[in-house]
Amino acid sequence: MTKQRPRVDVVLIGFGWTGAMYAEKLTAAGLEVLALERGPWRDTHSDFATTFAQDELRYYWRHAMFQEASQETLTFRNNSAQTALPMRRWGSFLPGNGVGGAGVHWNGQTYRFLPSDFVARSHNEERYGPLPPDMTVQDYGVTYDELEPHFDHFDKICGIGGQAGNLRGEILPGGNPFEGPRSDHYPNPPMQMTFSQDRFGEAARQLGLSPFPVPSANMSRAYVNPLGMQLAPCTYCGYCEKYGCGNYSKASPQTTILPALMQRANFSLRTNSEVLSVEKTADGSRASGVTYVDTSGEVIFQPAEIVVLCAYPLQNTRLLLLSEIGTPYDPRSGEGVVGKNYCYQVMSSVTVFFEEEHTNGFVGAGALGMAIDDYNGDNFDHSGLGFIGGGYIACNTTNARPIESHPVPDGVPNWGSRWKRAVRENFLKTADVGVHGASMAHRGNHLDLDPTYTDARGRPLLRMTYDFTLNDRRLTAHLTPVAEEIARGMGGREIKVNARRGSYDTMPYQTTHNTGGTIMGTDPATSVVNRYCQSWDLPNLFVSGAGLFPQNAGYNPTATVAALAYWSAEAIVSRYLPDPGPLVRT
Repeated sequence: MTKQRPRVDVVLIGFGWTGAMYAEKLTAAGLEVLALERGPWRDTHSDFATTFAQDELRYYWRHAMFQEASQETLTFRNNSAQTALPMRRWGSFLPGNGVGGAGVHWNGQTYRFLPSDFVARSHNEERYGPLPPDMTVQDYGVTYDELEPHFDHFDKICGIGGQAGNLRGEILPGGNPFEGPRSDHYPNPPMQMTFSQDRFGEAARQLGLSPFPVPSANMSRAYVNPLGMQLAPCTYCGYCEKYGCGNYSKASPQTTILPALMQRANFSLRTNSEVLSVEKTADGSRASGVTYVDTSGEVIFQPAEIVVLCAYPLQNTRLLLLSEIGTPYDPRSGEGVVGKNYCYQVMSSVTVFFEEEHTNGFVGAGALGMAIDDYNGDNFDHSGLGFIGGGYIACNTTNARPIESHPVPDGVPNWGSRWKRAVRENFLKTADVGVHGASMAHRGNHLDLDPTYTDARGRPLLRMTYDFTLNDRRLTAHLTPVAEEIARGMGGREIKVNARRGSYDTMPYQTTHNTGGTIMGTDPATSVVNRYCQSWDLPNLFVSGAGLFPQNAGYNPTATVAALAYWSAEAIVSRYLPDPGPLVRT
């Protein structure tokens, strides 16, 4: 028997970055907001204390902060001719679990998408002609200029450190000259660069490129954000990615929003509460609330005036499919929208080995790095190259964690005494130059429900069908030699090129930048939500996260995810509440 709770104004499904953002803005507007989080409560002082926050065995190898694959996973195949099989252990990407979600274990690299990224189809077709028929790239329906105030707000909430490159149209030295116009400087200066970044910057400048410090959510100095939250200077311990920060030095929901939000009487949070479905009114015209199950196994219906999906992108897609909201995407016909345009990233790197110089990679931080954007987006001429999009090239020192990091030169065996000796000799003398490439949408890459495998409750698992496309392969083949040229200019003894070849593999870690599946756009026939992240089918249902991206740009997604969440929350307060209904008429 399902128990029913009293109605609330807003129910949020998932409580990571976007859940915290929506909750803070909507409670400030006077709404009663309830967040439902499948995982446990996590807080800085109790869960990431500096006495154990750097436990590499616990967090990297045993995945203590991530979703338990034994409880829920997804199935994977490279193409529709294969049979998808369950992922038994996370590898390529790491879905978060618990309050804060992936906002707890991210690196803090905080790039804004380029203005052209939001109009990827119209911009590229205008410049280069029609795109290939199977490239399902779309415009967002919202522009960089519309999102800029929300990018700026997120910068200040997080205390992002960096050097502005385009301040209201004025190009400033030392910053990224290709970035969209900013309305203000970064609230903090860049992080202190180390040997590797200095060498990368000099090598890039020698090639006529424009290096700039990576925008960082790791604090370069003490900072107090607009909500009164205090953050401490980073100690460069290097335990950012896959770890919570016990030093209050990395922006996360726990350090920037939650302490203020949790004090508001019109906000409540229920942890260990898994949402099973979004429910609809009898006539199917609106969402009526959600059904969830708590730790005791009790099934509960939570009525709400507004429902916002704030879970991980893969979970948002699955929840819509299980709730029968929107038409599932069919790659054969190209019709349907839910699960469409799943995208990822295409990565490669070059490792530099030095003879005498010590890079001391253990002195690092998640967003400590120098980058170039000369080959990102449409910052370079693609004529005749056979691909669109690009990526940034960067030298990041995120930490030489000993279980995870053991680079060796070419020709060294994968195990044995020679391998051990090479690890010992090179551990403190290496640097990496990485290519972070875009992923353009393709008709065959998608998400749907698996016809065979189910979870513990008998519900179909999400099925991922994905492989690198011809566009991906041409992109990485063009950018990797640039990274190689920079690496050679850094003055090392030798280099090792780690090119991207073959089909996508789910096991080696790459990024947790899964995108698409609940894409936004201007047409209900080709997108799940409109420009305000509002469902075309149910006007009181909103969706957040990187699942909104019609394709993935050559950047880390968090800042754009945040800008879209703040843009959507503002639309709910200023447009939807005065006149509940569709915010875009078709």
